[in-house]
Amino acid sequence: MLELKHVSFTVEGKNILNDITMNIDDNQFTVITGPNGGGKSTLAKIIMGIEQPTSGQILFDGVDITNMSVDERAKLKIGYAFQQPPRFKGMSVRRLLTLAHGEELDEDVCCSYLSDVGLCSKDYLDREVDSSLSGGEVKRIEIATILARDVKLSIFDEPEAGIDLWSFAKLVETFQHLQKTSKQSIILISHQERIMQLADEIIIIENGKIKQKGAKDDILPTLMSEFEPCKFKK
Repeated sequence: MLELKHVSFTVEGKNILNDITMNIDDNQFTVITGPNGGGKSTLAKIIMGIEQPTSGQILFDGVDITNMSVDERAKLKIGYAFQQPPRFKGMSVRRLLTLAHGEELDEDVCCSYLSDVGLCSKDYLDREVDSSLSGGEVKRIEIATILARDVKLSIFDEPEAGIDLWSFAKLVETFQHLQKTSKQSIILISHQERIMQLADEIIIIENGKIKQKGAKDDILPTLMSEFEPCKFKK
């Protein structure tokens, strides 16, 4: 279980997050949504250790991880997919998947992870993860590396950003499969209704605070009627 207790984050006197308290249960699929600039991505980075909270406490499986580094949290099997993933000149897609998994992977297994995120796998295995790939391609490859890892908690920051509709449909299928078969918890930041439909719980973050949280069937109908279509896309 992931527990955040009264977590706040302030930069140059500005409150980005204000007294966030929430639990993510084991095997729970949680979608965090809300208006742009509300603090969603910052919250994800604080959970991963990319940013450190100004105050509050974070526990993972009962262990205080508040002051742990990204590497230490990764060793506890927390995974993170960036909204804008890094590139690795000289690193092949095949090698990146192998490093994520922790041991050598057969070609067919590598291909299955890439297929899950909508990439024609054999065309990508030996390509470098560099500027020759589009932003959408790099994002899908990064998501594939999360799939290849043995994690207890995966955090995805707007995985649909920058990808085409066909690839988005493949991603929705992948998250549906993870929801049904995986033994990990998933935190997914998204504005997409199709992704929110997969959630066990939806948390709405606005102005750095939790505005509302609860089961999908309780939150989603109100959410769809309250916010303009331009903010929450189907």
